[in-house]
Amino acid sequence: MELSPNLQTLGICMLKIQRSANGRVIFTLSGRIEAEDVKELRQLLALETGRQRLVLDLRDVTLVNEGAVKFLAGCEADSVKLENCPAYIREWIERVKGRTRRRRTGRKDLKFQHG
Repeated sequence: MELSPNLQTLGICMLKIQRSANGRVIFTLSGRIEAEDVKELRQLLALETGRQRLVLDLRDVTLVNEGAVKFLAGCEADSVKLENCPAYIREWIERVKGRTRRRRTGRKDLKFQHG
């Protein structure tokens, strides 16, 4: 199968995923994690049916978007360990978690009085 010239120019493979296992399953991610990659990552994690601990190594991640950050926050909530998480991604995950916590606690929206 040949890629269209536009896809070749853009570089279709933005995320590289490597799997290793030695007492735990580690997915080493390199490059960009975008919303389109989240579906594939979810499928890969779902295939791991053993009792081994799952780890996402983010050392070589260069860029993420909001969908990817929400996915990573969800992974942590599901006990997937994030290793070597760049500081800017960690800060963004914490902001996402904070927004989610506020929604779960039933924080009421401010009501404006018409007068």
